Parts: sequence; C-alpha cells; structure tokens
Amino acid sequence: MNWALLAAAGVLGGLTGSIAGLASVATYPALLLVGLPPVTANVTNTVALVFNGVGSVLGSRPELAGQGAWLRRIAPVAAVGGAVGAALLLSTPAQGFERVVPILLGLASVAILLPRTTRQEARVADHQRHTVKVLLEAATIFAICIYGGYFGAAAGVLLLAMLLRTGGATLAHANAGKNVILGIANSVAALIFAIVAPVNWPAVIAVGAGCLIGSRLGPVVVRHAPAGPIRVVIGVAGLVLAINLGFDAYG
Repeated sequence: MNWALLAAAGVLGGLTGSIAGLASVATYPALLLVGLPPVTANVTNTVALVFNGVGSVLGSRPELAGQGAWLRRIAPVAAVGGAVGAALLLSTPAQGFERVVPILLGLASVAILLPRTTRQEARVADHQRHTVKVLLEAATIFAICIYGGYFGAAAGVLLLAMLLRTGGATLAHANAGKNVILGIANSVAALIFAIVAPVNWPAVIAVGAGCLIGSRLGPVVVRHAPAGPIRVVIGVAGLVLAINLGFDAYG
C-alpha cells in the first residue's frame, strides 16, 4: 500500500509540478503519511523530484526552442540558489524545520489558489520590452531557487508568476523555462542531500517513478487544458495539511 501510495503521489506530483510547480504539495504529504520524519521526507522528496525535472524538460522541448541563451545565463544562478537552500535546510534543527513547514506549506497553498490575470497570461513578445533589469531578474530567481532547495512547495508557482509578470512569454513557454530553472536548482540540492542527508532510497524509487510519468505528461496538458481545477484541489489539500501540521508542531 505504501508503494502504491507513493507512486500515485509521484504521478500526481509530476503532473501538477510540470504544470504549475505543485509537485511537493502532492509528494511531501505522501512521504509523511508513510511514516517518514519531516526532514527525511523533505530531502527524500527533493531527490525524487529530480525525475520530475527530467520528465518536465523532455515534455517541454517544443516550448524551449529559442530560450537556450537565456537559460544558459541563468543556470549558474539557479544552481547556486539550490545549493544555498540545501545548506540552509541541513543547518536548521529538525524541530525548527517542523515549525516552519506548516507556514511554508500554507503560504505555498495560498499562492496556488491566487488567480492569475488573463492579461498576465496573454502577454507575448517583445521579450526585452517587458523584462525587468537583468540583475533584478537574477536576484529574484536566486531567492526562489533558495526556497526551492530548502523546501520547494510551490516554488514553481512563484517562478512562473515572475516569468509571466516580467517577460513576454506565453504560459506554455514560461512554464517550460520554469521547469528547466527549478530542475537545475533541485538537482544541485538533491546531489548534496544524497551525499550528506538521510535519504530514504526505496521511497525515492517509488515517488521518482511516478514523477517521471506524470511530469512527462504535464507540458502536454498545459498546451491543451487549463490547470485551474487541479490547482484548486491541490491548494485546498495543502491548506488542510498545513493546518494539521501546525497543530502537531505548535500544539
């Protein structure tokens, strides 16, 4: 039952993660449900989501055409951000992490539920006309990637919102760029966790396999269907979980 639950959570996490950055809101609770402690669940989740990045990028290849130069410039920023986030997690006492997770999960769930305006989603080139200064963009991405390396739930939502606000991309193209950036940050954090953190490798296999399947399909869904109903379901579930974890941590 645990394997089936983790694999199903991986498929859901991969699908929603590649659509709107919701993977951790689906996979992290499943790891808690099978009995992993919060820090172990978080590092295991980060390692498993490497497969989410692989599937998302493979599924986003049509939208990544023409973004190569920009992604190569921003990749080092994402990598360093992921490393800083991982180091922050490893230097945080387990009790402190248990107390901050309900807050992060609650904020992430609210971010998921907040509507995006059609004007933001409909912006199309000229990219340079609508882009903030390069340093400000890099700083914002760096901060989001730190959060992604530390916990990551809805980091994709934050990054997607930023790309839609500051760039000239359509939703599908911004989503593809988001998948690459967070995939880099997550992979760096996962490498650090794999070496020095208590990763539960059987759970990584189960969740990772599901993520690979779900994330491969996610970009296809973005091309053809709205992600709104999925965001609402996951957002509400995340809020419920955040409240429960809050009672456990502060009760």
